[in-house]
Amino acid sequence: MGEDFSESAQYSHHEQMPSTLPLSASVEQAVRRYFSALEGETSSDLYELILTQVEKPLLLVALEHSHGNQSKCASILGLNRGTLRKKLKAYDLID
Repeated sequence: MGEDFSESAQYSHHEQMPSTLPLSASVEQAVRRYFSALEGETSSDLYELILTQVEKPLLLVALEHSHGNQSKCASILGLNRGTLRKKLKAYDLID
């Protein structure tokens, strides 16, 4: 079952819940704007485009949140540390 990132349970007692839309609603709006901006033109590789646009900032913020600790970052993201390192390298977030 998918997680609803708008729920207050996702935040520690030190953090305030953002007053923004759930992540899924924000993504939906962005995809709708993307198609609208195409003005009838054909798109290709949209799935890869969206994954790339979402994955890099996700990795960056999770790495910042874990203060650069890759093991903790991998745990936060539910990834194997090796997989995390591969993705970080692919996006030039580490050497």
